Amino acid sequence: MVALSLKICVRQCNVVKTMQFEPCTPVYDACRIIRERVPEAQTGQASDYGLFLSDDDPRKGIWLESGRTLDYYMLRNGDVLEYKKKQRPQKIKMLDGAVKTIMVDDSKTVGELLVTICSRIGITNYEEYSLIQEAVEEKKEDGHGTGTLKKDRTLLRDERKMERLKAKLHTDDDLNWLDHSRTFREQGVEESEMLLLRRKFFYSDQNVDSRDPVQLNLLYVQARDDILNGSHPVSFDKACEFAGIQAQIQFGLHVEHKHKTGFLDLKEFLPKEYIKQRGSEKKIFVDHKTCGEMTEIESKVNYVKLARSLPTYGVSFFLVKEKMKSKNKLVPRLLGITKESVMRVEEKTKDVVQEWPLTTVKRWAASPKSFTLDFGEYQESYYSVQTTEGEQISQLIAGYIDIILKKKQSKDCFGVEGDDESTMLEESVSPKKSTILQQQFNRVGRVEHGSVALPGIIRSGSIGGPDNTFNMGTMPSAQQQITTGQMHRGHMPPLSLAQQALMGTINTSMQAVQQAQADLGEVDNLPPLGQDMASRVWVQNKVDESKHEIHSQVDAITAGTASVVNLTAGDPTDTDYTAVGCAITTISSNLTEMSRGVKLLAALVEDQVGSGQNLMGAARTLTGAVSDLLRSVEPAAGEPRQTVLTAAGSIGQAGGDLLHHMGEGETDERFQDILMSLAKAVANAAAMMVLKAKNVAQVAEDTVLQNRVIAAATRCALSTSQLVACTKVVSPTISSPVCQEQLVEAGKLVDRSVESCVKACLSATDDSEHLKQVGAAANTVSQALSDLLQHVRHYASCGEPIGRYDQATDTIMTVTESIFTSMGDAGEMVRQARVLAQATSDLVNAMRSDAEAEVDVDNSKKLLAAAKLLADATARMVDAAKGAAAYPENEDQQQRLREAAEGLRVATNAAAQNAIKKKLVNRLEIAAKQAAAAATQTIAAAQNAAVSNKNTASHQQLGHSCKAVADHIPQLVQGMRSSQAQPEELSAQLALIMASQSFLQPGSKMVTSAKSTVPTVTDQAAAMQLGQCAKNLATCLAELRTATQKAHEACGPLEIDSALSAVQTLRSELQDARMAAHDGQLKPLPGESLEKCAQDLGSTSKAVGSSMAQLLTCAAQGNEHFTGVAARETAQALRTLAQAARGVAASTKEPQSAAAMLDSAQYVMEGSAMLIHEAHQALVSPGDAESQQRLAQVAKAVSHSLNNCVNCLPGQKDVDMALRSIGEASKKLLVDTLPPCSKSFQDAQSELNHTAAELNHSAGDVVHSSRGTSSQLAVASGKFSEDFDEFLDAGIEMAGHTQSQEDQITVIGNLKNISMASSKLLLAAKSLSVDPGAANAKNLLAAAARAVTESINQLITLCTQQAPGQKECDNALRELEAVRGLLDNPSEPVSELSYFDCIESVMENSKVLGESMAGISQHCKTGNVPAFGDCVGVASKALCGLTEAAGQASYLVGVSDPNSQSGQEGLVDPIQFARANQAIQMACQNLVDPASSPSQVLSAATIVAKHTSALCNACRLASSKTSNPVARRHFVQSAKEVANTTANLVKTIKALDGDFSEENRNRCHVATTPLIEAVENLSTFSSNPEFASIPAQISNEGSAAQEPIMRSACSMLDSSTLLLETARSLIINPKDPPTWSILAGHSRTVSDSIKSLITSIRDKAPGQRECDFSIDNINKCVRDIEQASLAAVGQSLQGCRDDISLEALQEQLTSSVQEIGHLIDPINTAARGEAAQLGHKVTQLASYFEPLIVASVGLASKIVDQQQQMNILDQTKTLSESALQMLYAAKEGGGNPKAAHTHDAISEAAQLMKEAVDDIMVTLNEAASEGGMVGGMVEAIAEAMGRLDEGTPPEPEGSFVDYQTTMVKYSKAIAITTQEMMTKSVTCPEELGGLASQVTVDYSQLAHQGHMAAATAEPKEVRALKPHSLCCCTHIACV
Repeated sequence: MVALSLKICVRQCNVVKTMQFEPCTPVYDACRIIRERVPEAQTGQASDYGLFLSDDDPRKGIWLESGRTLDYYMLRNGDVLEYKKKQRPQKIKMLDGAVKTIMVDDSKTVGELLVTICSRIGITNYEEYSLIQEAVEEKKEDGHGTGTLKKDRTLLRDERKMERLKAKLHTDDDLNWLDHSRTFREQGVEESEMLLLRRKFFYSDQNVDSRDPVQLNLLYVQARDDILNGSHPVSFDKACEFAGIQAQIQFGLHVEHKHKTGFLDLKEFLPKEYIKQRGSEKKIFVDHKTCGEMTEIESKVNYVKLARSLPTYGVSFFLVKEKMKSKNKLVPRLLGITKESVMRVEEKTKDVVQEWPLTTVKRWAASPKSFTLDFGEYQESYYSVQTTEGEQISQLIAGYIDIILKKKQSKDCFGVEGDDESTMLEESVSPKKSTILQQQFNRVGRVEHGSVALPGIIRSGSIGGPDNTFNMGTMPSAQQQITTGQMHRGHMPPLSLAQQALMGTINTSMQAVQQAQADLGEVDNLPPLGQDMASRVWVQNKVDESKHEIHSQVDAITAGTASVVNLTAGDPTDTDYTAVGCAITTISSNLTEMSRGVKLLAALVEDQVGSGQNLMGAARTLTGAVSDLLRSVEPAAGEPRQTVLTAAGSIGQAGGDLLHHMGEGETDERFQDILMSLAKAVANAAAMMVLKAKNVAQVAEDTVLQNRVIAAATRCALSTSQLVACTKVVSPTISSPVCQEQLVEAGKLVDRSVESCVKACLSATDDSEHLKQVGAAANTVSQALSDLLQHVRHYASCGEPIGRYDQATDTIMTVTESIFTSMGDAGEMVRQARVLAQATSDLVNAMRSDAEAEVDVDNSKKLLAAAKLLADATARMVDAAKGAAAYPENEDQQQRLREAAEGLRVATNAAAQNAIKKKLVNRLEIAAKQAAAAATQTIAAAQNAAVSNKNTASHQQLGHSCKAVADHIPQLVQGMRSSQAQPEELSAQLALIMASQSFLQPGSKMVTSAKSTVPTVTDQAAAMQLGQCAKNLATCLAELRTATQKAHEACGPLEIDSALSAVQTLRSELQDARMAAHDGQLKPLPGESLEKCAQDLGSTSKAVGSSMAQLLTCAAQGNEHFTGVAARETAQALRTLAQAARGVAASTKEPQSAAAMLDSAQYVMEGSAMLIHEAHQALVSPGDAESQQRLAQVAKAVSHSLNNCVNCLPGQKDVDMALRSIGEASKKLLVDTLPPCSKSFQDAQSELNHTAAELNHSAGDVVHSSRGTSSQLAVASGKFSEDFDEFLDAGIEMAGHTQSQEDQITVIGNLKNISMASSKLLLAAKSLSVDPGAANAKNLLAAAARAVTESINQLITLCTQQAPGQKECDNALRELEAVRGLLDNPSEPVSELSYFDCIESVMENSKVLGESMAGISQHCKTGNVPAFGDCVGVASKALCGLTEAAGQASYLVGVSDPNSQSGQEGLVDPIQFARANQAIQMACQNLVDPASSPSQVLSAATIVAKHTSALCNACRLASSKTSNPVARRHFVQSAKEVANTTANLVKTIKALDGDFSEENRNRCHVATTPLIEAVENLSTFSSNPEFASIPAQISNEGSAAQEPIMRSACSMLDSSTLLLETARSLIINPKDPPTWSILAGHSRTVSDSIKSLITSIRDKAPGQRECDFSIDNINKCVRDIEQASLAAVGQSLQGCRDDISLEALQEQLTSSVQEIGHLIDPINTAARGEAAQLGHKVTQLASYFEPLIVASVGLASKIVDQQQQMNILDQTKTLSESALQMLYAAKEGGGNPKAAHTHDAISEAAQLMKEAVDDIMVTLNEAASEGGMVGGMVEAIAEAMGRLDEGTPPEPEGSFVDYQTTMVKYSKAIAITTQEMMTKSVTCPEELGGLASQVTVDYSQLAHQGHMAAATAEPKEVRALKPHSLCCCTHIACV
């Protein structure tokens, strides 16, 4: 071994000698050798000397330990070692001022030296003492001039405040305790420095007494100082008592003449707050005197004993900051540590707030800025504080615990006592020999990965003993054998978590692929289709839709494949496996959908020879290729890279073949050839560059640099081969933006690899020739790559010219847009104007040259005229530009320039043969195609994510929105294809525009639903796929919105003509269907059935009526735009009606019914065409009375045709016949004299009772049958009309027996009421059968049936003379029978009662029922028949009320279950409008009825006023909610008409009230007609299904929750029925004892069932169970986040998922926080007054917290900066805590609007939660922007922009001026911040994150204020506001 040459410096005499040692020489021997060889080193004792390895920093030098060898310290030749004395003197100061100098060993730690120091002083328990380094106080910086930002100044101010508080409280923070584990020198303690010895741990101080005077004195001095400086707060009396004892210690016995006032220096005896208190010194001497003869030692013992009684004695205080619960606010707090506990102490009074015994502390963690305690099971949450003294607190706790354990171990002999939780390990060493018992201490460790295959060990036998022998030998030599092939899977390294997740995704995808392969075995079986026009159109549309969907799915598959190729290119350790999984999920989900589409398409095109089978074959080939790819990318497969590229290429080829067989392949084959050749050119150039790089590697001298060049060249070659493979994959579908994106991504990879290769070459050599060659080769690669990408971009921008002057018009369109958006910046506008002038000049010259070359004179003249027009417009624009340049501040000049640019644009469009229009329509076609494709992808992603979605509510919402979008996609695709096929056809373009406009709203809703679903999808790949698809769809929708708007402006207002054309086409289709039906060839389309089509027809008839009402209103107002929109909506509704009518006709088996249906539908189309034509004419001549009259007549005719069409539905005719039958029968009541009686009174009465029971029963049958089939309704209606006829005859017979004319009139009136109620019942049944989904239709029907029962009861009560109490009981029984239907299926609201109203109703009615039941029993005994009848009536009403409340409560309980689908409130309540209409009509009839008395007229007027006022309010609310401008306008206009006609009617009523003349009555009659018409029109319009609410769907769980309530209510009704029947017999025979016992039994049953009902309703309180569940969930999340915080403090934080990238985690966290933020207001609203919604909302809220915590912990684990980690975790915890507060408050409120005392707490909790969301969003945005990720902020801005287009906001709280002022403020703030961003981007880029976040927040506020300003502005102001908003949006988006 080589000797080590060291320089030895003998420090004593500064002699340096070079000596050689063996590296393995122990330090002790080295010292001995030095003493032997160096004479100067031979002084003193050898044990006092050692070797010291010095350093420039004295603190870093180390003493070499005697037992170590020299090589342990990694010494090198020439290192200097000092041989010097270890001992050094150290001055130690006691608290009493005494100073001792003690020799200490410099090599020992403070802990070891304390033994020496304390023993020298005479202290035995050294472990409780420590040393303090008394530093000289430096003057603190006050911070002036250093704070650049307000935030920094605030922080400095807080720090100064805390420092002042520390000084005031004398905490332990400022005590600079020395670390026991380090030496004096390591802590910078100089020999000359004085250290203070002080008690640190108050553990055994109780034992200190007079026997230990040294410690007693130290304890006394420390206690005295702490009392005097205020560390121990004491009262005045106690302070004087202490001072008295102190005087005894210092001055001895009290001497009266000496110890008087003025003798003491009070500063040394009292705390400063008591020094100036009067009589203090006198009181001290009184206490001094009481000490008597005590010695100094005894006095000190007393002083210390008294001090120990103080609550703060023995407590080490630290001033910390703790977070207020649920707030991001820190407040000062004292943290106290004692030998027994940790305590929170109030900083001002030092009162103990909370105390935890030390035995409950499980663990603790200290960081530079925080300290956290974990109490394990003793407390739910951790306790964490902000402090810089965390390490000191940690040492104090650890010190106490060490002392406790040391003392305990010294007492315990076995060491096991007290560790109750430790396990005993029993190990049997050998049978029958001995047993070892040893303690196994609990230890927390981490799971370790490793191999379980351990080396074999030869062990002895179990018997043991010396006789056992071993056989020794050798193993045979190894046999050499080489095996080639793939590594065995079991021998591969273990897969990472990310790879395991990917394997799971691949396995799931493989199953989906295999299923798709199996499905492609045979084509779909389609039912036989007819040959009528509608069937042919259906087939063509289905073919187009299928082709579009398959095309978009193949695009997605190839793009996904290219993504897999790109993502798996690099090192496996750097691969983003979640993104790979997302791409694979995209491929498999699209393949599944594609297989279905191919099967349908193959069936549709099967008649074409072999095309169906070719399609199926191509699809199977593609499926096989996908299967190969999945197998090749399995992480465990280890396939070569070439296998992956080959499989990917096969997918591209197979996808192209499939599209080719469909006739959808890329038409331009030349483009594809060029694309491939360009990709190969890149590869060739890269190959050349690799060669040049290898040349550089050969001349490189450094091996590391050489290897780096080779590696970079290899990466370059791989990336280019990958580019070629990617090009091959996406080439067949290159028209898709996603495919183009993947190709561009592959190009970027090449670009980056070339750049890194060049850098590697530059660092490897200085050879200029080689470097020049590499540079040239790199430029060639870059150029080839640029050519490739340019080729793709050219294709993407649709480079094919559309018109003759395409380039010029393109420039003009772009530049004019720039001028519009540059308003306010005159310089920019003028610059753009110059470009515009040049472009128009070029266009004019081109047109003139074409005119000269034109042979046709007319064409030449047209061209010259157009050129002149354009030249004039250009001249005007140039003049305006000059004005703007001369006066840049003048807004008028800028506006003039803008108008001139608009004029120039119009002139260009006219001159260039509609080139701009064609371009805009073409852009719309592309946008529509991409939007439809993106929507298809999103739907596929949503279906794929459904399996792993935990949030039921968001899943249901996403399902609904997907269905809505899926319904709109066909229309969009048809519009797009029709426009492409007929580029010159205006109607096709308008159809596309309409389809695009209709698509935007459902598309936006789906984006919102998808985004809210993403955080709760547990499968990361599926979540990423859904998130990406939602973003892509949002982008496509934004483009579609812009393209639609511009195309609509270009195409002009031609909706009316387009609608007329569409209606005429529908008429032709129906005529064709009529002929097919006549020939028996009309077949239903696939998916059509009689019931479905009948329901569609019924619901669509309302939409048609509503849209026609809208059309009439708009036409009457002369508004062309809104009339056009209304005409378009009418045409769309008629299309659905025509399809439904054809479906009904095709599905019915009766030819006559089919013909009648088609004829009536045809009449509707003819009338509608005429109506639209008349509306157009009315616009041409507005105000023309004749045209308005014609319009009204045509509308009535159409309405009649519509009714006839509905009446042709199966079952409707029978109901109409029943209605006519009732009408005919009711004419018997109109005769002047009744026919003579043919029966006796008793017979007539019996007959009336019998027919009444039959009619009541038939009414129930009608109710039940209306929910069944049409035939059942027909039978029930017929039976009802027959029973009505018989009942009417019996009633007329009974009327003949009346005694007086007045009674007869009353009976006839009652019969008329029954007739009207019966007609209403049949109409309600008819309405329900036509549209079963109509809002509240079932309840209306039940109410109509109850009305029939009530009117029958009134007649029976009037006419019959039965035995006492019988008719009252019969009436009650009929009423109970009528309300029983409410309990059949409570899936609709029964009433408007809230849940808490239901409880109140049940309580009140049960009380009334109890009293009436007692009355029934009592009056039966006494025989008081009238009172008995009254009690029965009251009991019946109470039972009906109970049933209604039970039904409503049951509905609310079912709906509130989170698994149920909560209904959505409609824009209006059609039922309210219908009721108001009916009430107003009845009131108007009473007004004009000559028999009406003045009081009746007044009552009727009141009813009219009440209902018209309600209608006007409902219209106002609806107009504020809707985003449809036409509907909004119609509601406002209708409200005006109702209000005006009501005002006119009120005038005539006043005149009538003054004089009841015939003339005034006629005037009143005339005034009622316009009112009735206005109300009828409004009622028709409001019946549009678009405005209706969506009914709730109760889940199985919800039904189960309803069961107890329903059971109790049914039991109550059954027992009540039996009770009434028993009471009916008792009132006749009250002396029957058995009947009395039966009555008592029924009474008990009724009481029990009501008690059960109340209990069931209360137990099922909506939302309470869900609140508890959510609170538990979030509490668990809080514990998880606290655990993570503790781990972060200990720097051992690990994320839950290592397979998710930082960006993905940031996105997941952001989306979770946003969704939580979106739920705050809904929960606030639900908790205050919507109990049914509370459960849904809180469950939804809780579901976001688990992904929130996972993302937060994962993100924090990937952040290096600990402060950022803690910020994220703390803010997440704050959000979780604020959510808990919100849930507690919401649970307390419970949705009860009357619990007003809880509402403030709910609002406060909501506000805190919003603040928590805002705080964490700011942090996330800053972090994202620092990392270059601004997607979240851009989305937030886009979302704010989207809200500008929503309906009118809530009721404004300020005026327009207020909002305008706020807008100006935010606009200025944005301008300042953007300017600052421009500056900081150069000077300080790291600050851009905060600034970008600030812009986002400010813009959101600006958008909100702008929205509110628009709501309060006048129309002119609104028009001015809109462009500014858009301009601002664009500006921000650019930033």
